[in-house]
Formats: sequence, C-alpha cells, structure tokens
Amino acid sequence: MVLIAFIIATAVALGQVHPVARSTSATFATTAPVTSATHPAAHPTTTTPPTTTPPAKVSVLVANGSNVSGAAGTTSTQLQAGGWTLLPPVNASSNVTASVVYYVAGYQPSAVVIAKSLGLGTTAVQPLTSSAPVGKVGTANVVVVVGPDVASRGSSSATTTTTKAATTTTTKAKSH
Repeated sequence: MVLIAFIIATAVALGQVHPVARSTSATFATTAPVTSATHPAAHPTTTTPPTTTPPAKVSVLVANGSNVSGAAGTTSTQLQAGGWTLLPPVNASSNVTASVVYYVAGYQPSAVVIAKSLGLGTTAVQPLTSSAPVGKVGTANVVVVVGPDVASRGSSSATTTTTKAATTTTTKAKSH
C-alpha cells in the first residue's frame, strides 16, 4: 500500500515538474506509466506468499541468551500458544544484550510476526547466519534468541502477581 501511494505521488510530482513532456508527446506519457506499473506488481508478489505460511508450518527454536533461568522455556510456551511449532528450547552459545529473531530464507514475514508477539520491533529481525549465538538450529525456520529484554518481561509479570496478592492480603487486614 505504501509503495502504491509512493508511485502515485511520484507520478503526480513528475506531471507537475515535466508538464511539457506530457502535453507534447503522448508516446512518452503512455510509456512512463507502463514502466512504473511493472515495478509495483513485483513487490506484492514477493511479499504475499511468505505471509501466508500458517504458524503451525513454521518450526521455531528458542534459545536462552540471558542470565534468566527458564527464559527460553517461558518464551516457547508463549509462542506455542500462538500456534507456532516449537522445537525443544536450548541455551544460546553466548549471552546477548537484546533479543533477536533470526529467519531462514522465505520466513522473514513469520519472523516479524513472532518478534511483534514478543514486543520486539522489526529491527530485532535478522537473517540467520553463522554468527547467530546458537550451535545447531536443526530444522528451525525461525530462531529466537531471548535476551534480557524479553526475559525480564516474563519475570516482571510474576512480580505484578505477587504485588496483587499482597494488596489483597492488606485489604483483608483492614476489614477486620
């Protein structure tokens, strides 16, 4: 959609910058839209097929790259609830400063959806290379390396639950 709006805006701007070319020669005016019409068709075609991959057909490996025990397991459970196919969680080969969602060719749209479900931006999504801190990825299409940012969200919700329980106890004490 953004690309189409950009092309329309460009066509309008070109019409204002070069009005003589349009009015002088109908052949050039006809040729320019045909060329620009070819480009938009290429972009939706490459984007559409990968986005239709159902979560159940995407194999996800979650690796703990934080110092929070059980972070990969907690994240795996969260993703499994979203319908993704999870491989057993593992530990990353080294800790990371922020979570990263890696993808193999053709699975970038799925990686973006997974990143967003974890509260991460698209900048956390990267192609899977040998520099990823995970030893063996096996059959994974997407690899999530959990950093302290995602790991701490899981522990902060547990803290909130404890706080609510303490508030309830305090309220009961006041009513006596």
